[in-house]
Amino acid sequence: MTLALLLRSPAGRPPRRPALTLAAAAAMLLTLLSAATPTLAASPADETGPTKPCRVEGWPNELRCGQVERPLNPAEPQGRKISVHYLLVPAKSRSKLPDPIVLFAGGPGQSATRLAPKMISGLSGLNNRRDLVFIDQRGTGLSAPLQCPDARSLPMTEAMSSAGQLRQLQRCQVELEKLPHGDLRFYTTTVAMQDFEAVRQQLGVQRWNLIGASYGTRAALEYQRQFPQAVRRTLLDGMAPPDQTLPESMSADAQAALDRMFGACEEDARCTQAYPQLRTRWQQLLQSLPREVSLPQPLTGAPERVMLEREALLRAVRLPLYAPAMSAALPAALHAATQGRFEGLAGLASGLGLSGKDRLFEGMHFSVICAEDGPRLAPEGKAAASRDFGEADARLYRQVCAQWPRGEVPAAFYKISAAQSPVLLLSGGADPVTPPRHGQRMAEALGAKALHLVAPNAGHGVMRTACLREPLLRFFNAASDDEALALKADCLERMPRALPFIPPGTPKPAASEVSK
Repeated sequence: MTLALLLRSPAGRPPRRPALTLAAAAAMLLTLLSAATPTLAASPADETGPTKPCRVEGWPNELRCGQVERPLNPAEPQGRKISVHYLLVPAKSRSKLPDPIVLFAGGPGQSATRLAPKMISGLSGLNNRRDLVFIDQRGTGLSAPLQCPDARSLPMTEAMSSAGQLRQLQRCQVELEKLPHGDLRFYTTTVAMQDFEAVRQQLGVQRWNLIGASYGTRAALEYQRQFPQAVRRTLLDGMAPPDQTLPESMSADAQAALDRMFGACEEDARCTQAYPQLRTRWQQLLQSLPREVSLPQPLTGAPERVMLEREALLRAVRLPLYAPAMSAALPAALHAATQGRFEGLAGLASGLGLSGKDRLFEGMHFSVICAEDGPRLAPEGKAAASRDFGEADARLYRQVCAQWPRGEVPAAFYKISAAQSPVLLLSGGADPVTPPRHGQRMAEALGAKALHLVAPNAGHGVMRTACLREPLLRFFNAASDDEALALKADCLERMPRALPFIPPGTPKPAASEVSK
């Protein structure tokens, strides 16, 4: 889950029909929300400066759009160029501060400008006196996009099988490499952060503040490594350190979150009564795969018989674990699945919005992961395997990255150096992909100017927690580094755990059972 979901309204929007495809697998670090491609307004007013008036679908007010021309290959500054697009949300106050806030999208493969309408209101307090800047990282949005065909249009049997996903990606790679900007070696985080620096210079900003979530934390750290003098304050939510091999660690972290979900059910007498022996029946379900099941077709909703593989089931389970409110419904969905009814689980998996216009730019995703994480993947059979998730994630990326072009990554990219300006790190204790163990290690490496706060019962994304609104304002508005790092948010410890969903009409357990 990423910035969009961290800041979305509690009501959210109706879940989509399921698309248990590679888009879901790639969503280990994020969730996308409604598309909002910026288009230049026709108004001729205020045409001076690097940005122009524009309107964005989903937001009523006029904003500012800009772009900077960048070499595709930094070593060839006079060679082929790409346009890196960005969106600027002007501060609401006339007495605005000179240090904007720039947002680093997640994924990798998320378009920042498409997230903007869902994020602007959530950042309203910070936007009072500071501009907000959303940059489409190269390979996403309007910046030399690298997107594969929508897997929903494929036959479900093809889209849901590991072999089918691999074939789909191999076809996509061939097509992407035909694009004018299709040299996939030049989409690494290191190169992309040089684009962000070019935007800062074009805007004439001396220093700005960074906010990154999930993969965006890795990107923000790399920007800070290359351009420390340009950073005033940094907020990182859900840490994905540069030295973390994501396709391997995500299996262990998802296993821990799943075990936590089972444990929460076993500690709740109502849950154990409604869904008896859930953990045992889950293991029996895994052992029964592959098997033919009925699932609603993503575009039509009509039931379709498909072969369900273990990997597809695990992807469906992983996604609801990102958000505790959805994870609370997992016991009911898994109980139904053990009885042959998979509609509830498919609905939960699709509830985070990972299809259609909300899709990741998968070409950019694999260009980043294959360059930065691919060389560090352990050989088949050597990676640390979790009980349920096994090596499935590492195997998929190992197969894709065997053929995907790899960009060069400097050795310094993997080293986390002491921070020169305040860094606030946020972690959710129930996060299935960027749990506190990664944040703690990052905080120790960043040193004295880092502060790590943990919300024990939060999932992937802590920033949207209501009680953090004022503390985050104080962090960015503090006059001194010491004042910023003296931040306290004890309310995070008091956040309640989401209770397991129990269908209405379920008999209450006996008093003796509740007391246990």
